[in-house]
Amino acid sequence: MGAGVARNVAGALSRKALYVSKVVVVNNVTLDGVMQAPARPDEDARGGFKHGGWALPYNDAVMARAMGEGMSTSGALLLGRRTYEDFYAVWPNRTDNPYTEVLNNAQKYVASTTLTEPLPWQNSTLLKGDVARAVASLKQQPGKDIVILGSGELIQSLMRHNLIDQFVLLIHPLVLGSGRRLFADGSAFARLRLANTVTTTTGVVIATYQMAEPTSKEG
Repeated sequence: MGAGVARNVAGALSRKALYVSKVVVVNNVTLDGVMQAPARPDEDARGGFKHGGWALPYNDAVMARAMGEGMSTSGALLLGRRTYEDFYAVWPNRTDNPYTEVLNNAQKYVASTTLTEPLPWQNSTLLKGDVARAVASLKQQPGKDIVILGSGELIQSLMRHNLIDQFVLLIHPLVLGSGRRLFADGSAFARLRLANTVTTTTGVVIATYQMAEPTSKEG
């Protein structure tokens, strides 16, 4: 997950809004659907991936403004194990930005079958038992939207249970030809409705899609 997106999410986390929660996926993707390692060369080298950091040249002020405005209702973070550990390795001890404090203080829910409590990052809660059931319970609680960053396997699992409400995809004008894709073969069927688009000065299209019907439908 790109550092620019993480910073803008952090800014949104400090705003106030109250209503029943939605689960919103925010991710960088290429034209061929790759989501792997957008932020750093060493972020995720699984499968011999050599294009880490591909999203960095595309950051601009339009992206920062659009993400901040679009995520004004963002609250807790929901992360898979790999994304959580990567964020924890990068953000908590940084002092060169205004976002570390917000991310440290944000509620972070972590989906993992291998981690145990207490989790190392403050305000982190391990979702125990069935993750889909735990997320469904979180959605019923009044509060701001629950944002998923990175966490490709978690996204696929929640889609199969109709638990994703919205995708905010930062679609980059780039074809990598390899890497882990957001929607790999075998993903759950989903019909989406385009709700908004913003185009940045670097050619990134920030597309907001809302679920048009349950993702469990076969088609």
